[in-house]
Amino acid sequence: MNSYSFIFISLLAGAIAGLILASVNYFVAEPYIDQAIGIEIENTIAAGETVDFNELNTYRVWQKEGTFVAGAFLGVTYGAVLGIVYVIARKYLPSSDDRKKALILAGLICLALYVVPFLKYPANPPAVGDPETIGLRESLYTSFQLISGLIVLGLSVLLIKFKSVNNFKYLIPVFYVGLIGFIYSIFPANPDAITAPMDLVNSFRIATFTTMVMFYIVLGIIFGMMWRKYRPHETTRLTAS
Repeated sequence: MNSYSFIFISLLAGAIAGLILASVNYFVAEPYIDQAIGIEIENTIAAGETVDFNELNTYRVWQKEGTFVAGAFLGVTYGAVLGIVYVIARKYLPSSDDRKKALILAGLICLALYVVPFLKYPANPPAVGDPETIGLRESLYTSFQLISGLIVLGLSVLLIKFKSVNNFKYLIPVFYVGLIGFIYSIFPANPDAITAPMDLVNSFRIATFTTMVMFYIVLGIIFGMMWRKYRPHETTRLTAS
């Protein structure tokens, strides 16, 4: 294994996918955030409180520009996760084409770490929810995400161990659905009531869900293409002439 190529592929693929995600979100998700903040401002004014618009505008400019830094960081993080798991799981993934292998693995990671947690704790615009509960909400989401990932990891180990057992692979999805369904049922619901218009909240959720799934697909495609080009799993052997 060429470690330098492996690190280069993982981090660069992640950074590119993260910047693409940030660019798309700038035009797709940010308008909904602005709408949610506008509603929050109206409620604040209606309650007789003062709003510093200069400070708010400065913060939003900084926040929007920071979206690209955050996107790149997110991409690098998940690029590293994809790369590490790919090195371990590559020989067990279906297909002989690294591009397809990477896309399949990215899809599984997306399912375990994003889609399933999203079903339990769907995204809300930043202005929706009590700021005092943000720590609890993040802890619940992260815990559910971690448990989902660990279940997939454990079932993957079982699949590899019992791969010779006829039709065992068809039981894996059943086990996952059963286990994650149980976890889903015992985890508490989102502690905050939604006071923003549901059409805004649902539009934001659809936008973020779509762009995040796109991110994982793009990450898998770029990673697979780069892996196929640089082939870090192949080592160069020197032979005496």
